[in-house]
Amino acid sequence: MARPMGPRFKVARRLGVNVFNHAKALKRGIKKPHSNLSEYGKQLVEKQKLKAYYGVMEKQFRRYIQEAQRSKDKPGEVLVQNLERRLDNIVYKLSFGSTLRQARQMVTHGHIRVNGKKIDIPSYSVNLGDEISLREKSRKNELFTENFNSLMLGVNYLEKNEEEFSGKMIKIPYIDEIPVDVTVSRIIEFYSR
Repeated sequence: MARPMGPRFKVARRLGVNVFNHAKALKRGIKKPHSNLSEYGKQLVEKQKLKAYYGVMEKQFRRYIQEAQRSKDKPGEVLVQNLERRLDNIVYKLSFGSTLRQARQMVTHGHIRVNGKKIDIPSYSVNLGDEISLREKSRKNELFTENFNSLMLGVNYLEKNEEEFSGKMIKIPYIDEIPVDVTVSRIIEFYSR
């Protein structure tokens, strides 16, 4: 599956939000063109921010939107929850990888196990109670173990087991628990036209 490979920090400055959670992303300042945008422009910026947070391309993002709109629950909340449950994102949030790109690469290169089975699809949807672990052979890799042991878990819906190099999703997160700075209703409006 294709993935965004452009200049990350330029995107973060244009959007005005540190969507890549990197210390240097906004060092050169923020462009703030959002104040004089039309409603359509504001909706477009929110959509671009959410896509950047999770590193998904337009075609895949549309599938997430369609799935959320078919849901009986609030479409905005379902959209963000489904994006948050992506395997590459969970691997990143459990701090196996120091960046989302690194976490995605770990998944595609087969370093990650879900309930003991090798899953190499970054968009795989993690279910409640699934155990995400680093494969036995990869535990010897200093970079992976250093990331996992040194980076703190920043969310309350995941649980980390440092002895086993694993983690679990212990609950489906509410939208206000997910660390994204996005007005989701504008994104749903954008695709409802």
